[in-house]
Amino acid sequence: MRIFKTIFASLAVLVALAGCKSQYEALLNSNDVDAKYQAAFEFFNAGKYQKAAALFESLSVLTNGSERDDTVRYYWGLSNYKFKDYYTAETNFEKFAEVYPRSPFAPEAKYLRLDCLYKETLRYELDQTPTYKALNVMTEYLREFPTTPYINECEAMMKDLNERLDRKAYEAAKLYYKMEDYLAAHVAFVNVLKDDSDNMFREDILYYTAMSSYKYAYLSVPAKQKERYLQFEDDYLNFIGEIPQSAYRKELDNLYKRAQKALGKYTGDIEKVKERTFAKERKIAEKAVKASAEATPDQETK
Repeated sequence: MRIFKTIFASLAVLVALAGCKSQYEALLNSNDVDAKYQAAFEFFNAGKYQKAAALFESLSVLTNGSERDDTVRYYWGLSNYKFKDYYTAETNFEKFAEVYPRSPFAPEAKYLRLDCLYKETLRYELDQTPTYKALNVMTEYLREFPTTPYINECEAMMKDLNERLDRKAYEAAKLYYKMEDYLAAHVAFVNVLKDDSDNMFREDILYYTAMSSYKYAYLSVPAKQKERYLQFEDDYLNFIGEIPQSAYRKELDNLYKRAQKALGKYTGDIEKVKERTFAKERKIAEKAVKASAEATPDQETK
């Protein structure tokens, strides 16, 4: 008897669910604008964004050209955004801004489009075409809305995307260095700063530029070492002239002495230290700089 009751209860639930589903599908296929409009907002306010998006999409055909059209189209995009379908939402918001540039929803739609583009970008190792697109649209948005309440969010997104591009360029050049193709590495590092002198990894790039030229010279045949050590000289002097207090300074100073000795310009003793020693000292120096920077704000508030 208990088994039959359980089966009956299960069937009742299934029938109820089927009824709800058929009711929603009937509404979705209906031409009753008022009923569909009300239901779409009920689903939206209940957090059922996928169903709301489907209803708003269906409504957009019926409300086209009417007073409700901009509201329907905006909430269609917003429903997709809330559902985290950023690709569809971005398309919705882009078309909305084109059709209704003076709608009260337009500024918000344009910002949400930026957020969609940002969320569609890829990590630095992958194709950065979406990143360039997002940055271009953000620049246009800030030009149109210089006093936007989302200024901090936009600046944070742009900073992150620019850092991503900087890292991609830096890591691509560094790959040649890791492969021990020092000539190609030197050319690549030089080109990175030629294309973007404000690259956030500028100090590291200048360091690896000098290291590439030194190792290329050191591994060259004796007949070609002189001209190649001279290139390292230029890279070294360029580095210390720009960043004299760098954590890389001690290592490069030691290599400079070795290069000078190879060129017959230095007769003093050269510190024989392995590269990993320099790496350890750099970490200690970088921690000291970081600790000092973190302590500064506290000192200023006292």
